[in-house]
Amino acid sequence: MPAQLLSQPNPPPDPSHIPDSILSLRVDVPKNVLSSNELDSIRRFRRAADYIAAAMIFLKSNTLVEEPIKPDDIKHRLLGHWGTCPGLVLVYAHLNAIITRTNLNSLLVVGPGHGAPAILACLWLENSLATFWPKYTRDRQGLSALIRGFSVPGGFPSHINAETPGSIHEGGELGYALSVSFGAVMDKPDLVVCCVVGDGEAESGPTATAWHAYKYIDPAESGAVLPIVHVNGFKISERTIYGCMDDKELTALFVGYGYQPRFVEELNDIDQDLASSMQWALDEIHKIQKAARSGNPIVKPRWPVLILRTPKGWSTIKSLHGEYIEGSFRSHQVPLPEAKNDPEERKMLQAWLESYKPSEVLPNGEPSEEVLSIIPKEDKLKLGQKKEAYAAYEPIDVPAWIDHGVKKGTQESCMKVVGKFLNLVTHSNPTSFRIFSPDELVSNKLDAVLEDADSGRNFQWDPASRAKGGRVIEILSEHTCQGMLQGYTLTGRTGLFPSYEAFLGIVHTMMVQYSKFVKMAHETTWRQPVGSLNYLETSTWARQEHNGFSHQNPAFIGAVLDLKPSLARVYLPPDANCFLSTVAHCLRAKDYVNLMVGSKQPTPVWLSPEEADRHCIAGASIWKFASTDDGLEPDVVLVGIGVEVTFEVIAAAALLRKLVPQLRVRVVNVTDLMILGPQGSHPHALEDTDWDALFTGDGESDGKGRRYIHFNYHGYPVELKGLLFGRQGLERVTIEGYREEGTTTTALDMMLQNHTSRYHVAAAAIRGGAKVNKKVEVDAHEMISYVMHLAQKDREYIYANGAGES
Repeated sequence: MPAQLLSQPNPPPDPSHIPDSILSLRVDVPKNVLSSNELDSIRRFRRAADYIAAAMIFLKSNTLVEEPIKPDDIKHRLLGHWGTCPGLVLVYAHLNAIITRTNLNSLLVVGPGHGAPAILACLWLENSLATFWPKYTRDRQGLSALIRGFSVPGGFPSHINAETPGSIHEGGELGYALSVSFGAVMDKPDLVVCCVVGDGEAESGPTATAWHAYKYIDPAESGAVLPIVHVNGFKISERTIYGCMDDKELTALFVGYGYQPRFVEELNDIDQDLASSMQWALDEIHKIQKAARSGNPIVKPRWPVLILRTPKGWSTIKSLHGEYIEGSFRSHQVPLPEAKNDPEERKMLQAWLESYKPSEVLPNGEPSEEVLSIIPKEDKLKLGQKKEAYAAYEPIDVPAWIDHGVKKGTQESCMKVVGKFLNLVTHSNPTSFRIFSPDELVSNKLDAVLEDADSGRNFQWDPASRAKGGRVIEILSEHTCQGMLQGYTLTGRTGLFPSYEAFLGIVHTMMVQYSKFVKMAHETTWRQPVGSLNYLETSTWARQEHNGFSHQNPAFIGAVLDLKPSLARVYLPPDANCFLSTVAHCLRAKDYVNLMVGSKQPTPVWLSPEEADRHCIAGASIWKFASTDDGLEPDVVLVGIGVEVTFEVIAAAALLRKLVPQLRVRVVNVTDLMILGPQGSHPHALEDTDWDALFTGDGESDGKGRRYIHFNYHGYPVELKGLLFGRQGLERVTIEGYREEGTTTTALDMMLQNHTSRYHVAAAAIRGGAKVNKKVEVDAHEMISYVMHLAQKDREYIYANGAGES
């Protein structure tokens, strides 16, 4: 079966076996909100927007169909998704009307991201497009430019993105609209985000978990999300799960989640139905908020959800070539795919577009007065011009970290030290900073942020953390944490996402989608900066010897390295003071994706706070204390990038001083990974002369011979190879890193298995040094053999005793 077989359009779900009594839990409301004038205006707005959306998919000229459509009037490539557009226009029209009636402060988040024609049409009608894109004026010329320029090179793409005014969600990958919406309303008590969740998107795992997100919303301090589940029944070629569920099943599902479901499905009176339902939902939201803000919160409040049932591709042609179009998957994209070449399809297109009576609702290419009457008069209330969506960033107050540094020469957990600092950050920013964590804060030794009620958890269904102003959202879904963080960040605040290293990859594609949004935002003239997306990656593979192979995966580093260089930042601070400096920097930074990688176990504090400050500013430095003669005239350069692998480099240098005193070693630590790329490849990339100063030159210009460089890297070696590609003299570079070897074992054995141990580093140093130092060369084979013998003896001891090193 190549596609869904249909016996009728808009097929109803089969009846379930759930008792009818469950329907008593769905909400019924009187449908009498709209006056006759409002009703007429909403219908006209819908006709205008539906017309523009459909015309955008097909037409390049004759944009008001004032004459018969000719082949030359139709675009060469027909791109776009019609199926979701009528439902999105319906929601937009009613949200506009209720804003006009009540001055509601609202954003619209659209899950069906390929419904861009609908949203762009509504933005043009409310004159928000022209505000940010002056060529789309609200007149015949601007309308023609919009219709002609959709989904063609240089025009708007087929999905909602950062170029779409009012948007805070990249409408490509499905699943995240709901969690983004909940993040957006946090700490914005007057904001209501209307979130449209498509029934295709509703099948995704991230959406399934995000329904629980309201349990982390304190109605005393935050706004509310009004979810509208748009059940039009079809994906691209198959029915949806929700479309095959009857009202009893959907009622049971959403009541179980904790919502009050209201079905909006009376197609013959859909406008009164939706208007009354939205007014009821807002009244419920205000009731819950009023109770919480008066000191008598409703325990486990049941928030409203609207379930909107309308036909897929509503108002398009009924059938084509004997196949159903409206009310079927065939209206998902382009209902008339051969309209340019097929006279019959072209005739049907003409009739379809004329059915909206564009001359009535768009006389001379401008919205009629009736259409304009439901659009908010004040620009600040228009959905496309909300400051929260494009100009809301407020820098947070980051305490001076250096005052909280730790003593050089001690052993400290980077995460414990950072946790105490983050506790200060939360107190300094009680309404603009949050931590979104997949239930790992204690395990990751960041639990100092939980010491005080007003900096602790914000789980409203737990009496221990309810209504206490907690700044921490802990939910085991990485997807939900990521979506909330995105919504919180894009509406002007700052957040942090700490996680086990191995599981950050779960949100890899979400992070990429976000970076695409920010990349495009940079290319507009009107989107203002936002805080950075900050990841704190710990419980790393190097010290996951107790959890085993499944918990050993540093691949997220590579995911960030693949982003646009102007956006990507990766830091591997070597000790607690360097980590403090890095966290403070990232929390102040704007418009980046910051990844900080470090250990939660106690490790040496190599640098004083002042030394750490200088080291982090530079991104890398020669560690003279671990080098021969302060690193002067080295035979070999040993580079540590990461906490544990740097420890092994320093241990190797100490071993070499004892075993091969004639070998001159320079130890370098890199904390900012991005400095290593070729000159000009990244804003932080070292100039060639600075590279040579750290790692030595290629030996040709200074006549001193080629000094070999060995990198001991926390991540996958292939990442570092790719980053270094383009630097001169790479034939003198060797790299070791995580080799995808591991198990439940000891920390040293993890180093041994992945060739990042002190012994492997020492052997590499001898091999490299022997090529430039004859005194080393003469004993090189003997010393390498002895060093690797020590490695084998240590491994035998570990396996015999279950711990330690010999």
